Amino acid sequence: MTRKFVCILALASLVYSGYAQDRQKISIPMETQNPFFEAFNTPKGTPPFELIKNEHYKPAFVKGIEQQFSQIDQIVNNTAAPTLENTVIALDESGDVLDRVSAVFNGIKGAKNDEEIQKIAEEISPLLSEHRDNIYLNEKLFARIESVYNDSVNTNRTTEQKKLIEKYYKTFVRSGIKLNQAQKDRLREINKELSLLSLTFGKNLLAETNNYQLVVDNPKDLSGLTQAEINLAAEAARKSGLQGKWVFTLSKPSWLPFLQYADNRDLREKLYKAMYNRGNNNNQYDNKEIINQIVNLRLEKANMLGFKSHADYVLEETMAKNPENVMALLNRIWEYALPQAKKEAADLQQMIDREGGSFKLQSWDWWYYTEKLRKEKYALDEEELRPYFMVDNVRDGAFFVANKLFGITFKPLTDVSVYEKDVQVFEVNDADGSYIGVLYLDYFPRTGKRNGAWMSSFRKQRIQNGEFIHPIIYNVGNFALPSEDKPSLLTLDQVETLFHEFGHGLHGLLSSINYNGLSGTAVARDFVELPSQIYEHWAFHPDVLKMYAKHYQTGEVIPDELIVKMQKAENFNQGFTTTELVAAAILDMKWHTQTQKQEFDVEEFENNAMNQIGLISEIIPRYKSTYFAHIFDGGYSSGYYSYLWSEVLDADAFQAFVENGIFDRSTGESFRDNILSRGGSEEPMTLYKKFRGQEPDPIYLLKNRGFVE
Repeated sequence: MTRKFVCILALASLVYSGYAQDRQKISIPMETQNPFFEAFNTPKGTPPFELIKNEHYKPAFVKGIEQQFSQIDQIVNNTAAPTLENTVIALDESGDVLDRVSAVFNGIKGAKNDEEIQKIAEEISPLLSEHRDNIYLNEKLFARIESVYNDSVNTNRTTEQKKLIEKYYKTFVRSGIKLNQAQKDRLREINKELSLLSLTFGKNLLAETNNYQLVVDNPKDLSGLTQAEINLAAEAARKSGLQGKWVFTLSKPSWLPFLQYADNRDLREKLYKAMYNRGNNNNQYDNKEIINQIVNLRLEKANMLGFKSHADYVLEETMAKNPENVMALLNRIWEYALPQAKKEAADLQQMIDREGGSFKLQSWDWWYYTEKLRKEKYALDEEELRPYFMVDNVRDGAFFVANKLFGITFKPLTDVSVYEKDVQVFEVNDADGSYIGVLYLDYFPRTGKRNGAWMSSFRKQRIQNGEFIHPIIYNVGNFALPSEDKPSLLTLDQVETLFHEFGHGLHGLLSSINYNGLSGTAVARDFVELPSQIYEHWAFHPDVLKMYAKHYQTGEVIPDELIVKMQKAENFNQGFTTTELVAAAILDMKWHTQTQKQEFDVEEFENNAMNQIGLISEIIPRYKSTYFAHIFDGGYSSGYYSYLWSEVLDADAFQAFVENGIFDRSTGESFRDNILSRGGSEEPMTLYKKFRGQEPDPIYLLKNRGFVE
């Protein structure tokens, strides 16, 4: 999942002298032939990647900032009384150049980063931080926003308009507009520092991921691995100039199969420790001091804005509202997950003992013995399933469900420019044939691409000057690479991930909102995972599998006996899966509920946090601190719990489809009308109850994970 959901808001108010300084800082000639300076001259407004060069980004960012200065200067100096139209909507619609360049640059930075892109990001990041501060610390602009906000007697406004006004008013307040001048100056410094620290955290993580290789030169050390994994490792070695050897990397499609199948325990330990020590090797890419600075600066900022912790500050604008509610949910799930994980650990230890092992189960053993136990208990071998999950077939399965639920269709586009040759593009149309938008799919790992999976947009949906602006959405993954003799064949986890990100994609594609600031995924962090996670429920439903799970060689539909095995094993290893997820969410909360600035020993802090909740030594958090990009280089600080909060919603929401039929069109249209199309136009629980008729029942989460009958 996910996911980079954070876009730079297209709003600005810099004094003109600041722009001249900015240009001098980055020494940019303001060329005229820059594709970002005007709306993209392509049939559907897609980015002309064949024309975009790295040297275009910096001048476009500066021009975008200048443009917004002019636009916001007009808002501030408007002699007419402040209104929704001349102030709030004008602000929401400002900055189309900055919108364009930000969207493309952020996409490229995640998907094919290199040293030049990193350098541009480092130069632009403080300018964008200052740019944002100059918007939200602009007192004259706020005075107009506040005037519109205080006009509560105006009853002609729609719910969406009221929400837009409220959102901008709160953003100004939460950005420090009511602080004194000394505090504002310090806040500007903090924001600049945080932007660069987060950037450095991510750069270090990417370097640590790319720089490591486990080189195998003895064929005996490949014992247990499938031929497909061996072939991919051989190809990786050839690309690295190591012909005749095999290379395994810290990309998940490489290290996870090794952990699952390699018989050599010492090498499993070596590769796994390399994975979880990223950013913690006391070298130039170490992230421990960066974490210290980020945590302390976030706390200082929260205190300055009147909150006792960063978590209190963040959670004010979520469904959870405060850390106490978050921890109540996490603790409730933990009470079920940890005992189950302990039972699973005991089962794995028994298997080790039966095989004559003289060692205690460790975290690098878990995947290996889990696969063995899965085969023993359910006669289910994931390698037996993978031939039925060719990536294009799985993609078509996601398309099939969308068509059944909403009537939408997907047509390949071969004449659209892409930033990498293996990126696929589709035109999305509605049931009546009307045009919805464009979807890019970027599914394979490459050097410079960050790990994980996410969704974002090259253009958000909105209505501007009476014109419906169609969205341009992208999904990114790091799935199994095709080899010389086989296409990309996905694991069950990767199948679920593809459906998950596609659910986010639908949230962006099916948006039908008037205003940029409320469009698509611009919703509370603990609500945004509902569209993605509910979509996972269809991935392995028998009726759906029969439509897309076909053997890549024979075209045979997946046999019923394999589907039955999958169903029986559905909640296998759920204690582990839930425990590592909850542990990471609690670690996030531990970091961000700190109320005193201090010098943290990152490893000691993390160990203490996990010991306090009784995490068993055989399991580590899904993300250890030094590579926890969600919270230190993303939008999920104090928010990693969101996946579980949203699961309460998605497990309950899917019951509507269970009750009415998993392809029931009226239920699908209700979900589209009340959730997918509405963005952040109303409070999340209001939207949810419009769909479901009631608040969600948490019991379905526990049932979904097999903790209760």
